[in-house]
Amino acid sequence: MNLLFTPDWFLGRDILIEIFSFVVLSVFFILCLRNYKLNRNKKTLYLGVGLLFIALAQAAMAATKFAIFYNTSVTSSIGDFIIQTKVVSSVQIIYGISFFLFRMFTLLGLYILYRLPTKKNLVGDFLLAFYFIIISAVLGREFYYLFHATALVLLGLITYNYYLLYKQNRFVNTKILTFAFGLLALSQFLFMLSQLEVVYVIGNLIELVSYLIVLFLIFKILKHGQKTKPNGYNLRYARHHTGKRWRN
Repeated sequence: MNLLFTPDWFLGRDILIEIFSFVVLSVFFILCLRNYKLNRNKKTLYLGVGLLFIALAQAAMAATKFAIFYNTSVTSSIGDFIIQTKVVSSVQIIYGISFFLFRMFTLLGLYILYRLPTKKNLVGDFLLAFYFIIISAVLGREFYYLFHATALVLLGLITYNYYLLYKQNRFVNTKILTFAFGLLALSQFLFMLSQLEVVYVIGNLIELVSYLIVLFLIFKILKHGQKTKPNGYNLRYARHHTGKRWRN
């Protein structure tokens, strides 16, 4: 049972997009981890952990789509009904598990990013949010728009939080990250309409652009991080900064 609205001609291509997203977000996590070891800024670490969960979600989605792709190729080439039934059944199990992990890891990562700029750390708030994450992940299989709507709300809040942070610190990197999150929010909105194949493809392309922007940010940080003072060329965009900006 294919619950993704991927056109047959686009299936292999969107697997490559998921793999690319996984690599980019994993590299960003490593960058955040290295930065945390230098300055012990926990918010930088949490930023990396949130992106790592999303990276794992992308890997799970790639596995899901590969299972669908494998399912399609196998059923077209195997004529024996018994063998075909066993293969399709095993693929559906893999599909269900990986798709659930994709939804859960995505929402968990987005929630961590949403909570990142806040100062409160309430256990009850986290448990309540985790409950709704599980509900959205489970029901998202039958009601796909519920998962995308939840992701859209979280990404909208994340984008707004980083926009407010940019108004405080005026760091270029914060602006770039805000724009990337905004594009991800737009892609989730389009995925809610993914019964239209062309809309689904556009959503994937916008998601790809957002991760290309993150990749550009990685190169920018690596290139300038060791050359300039902490004026926005490193990972300090992850924290609140209410004092005076550093000047060259």
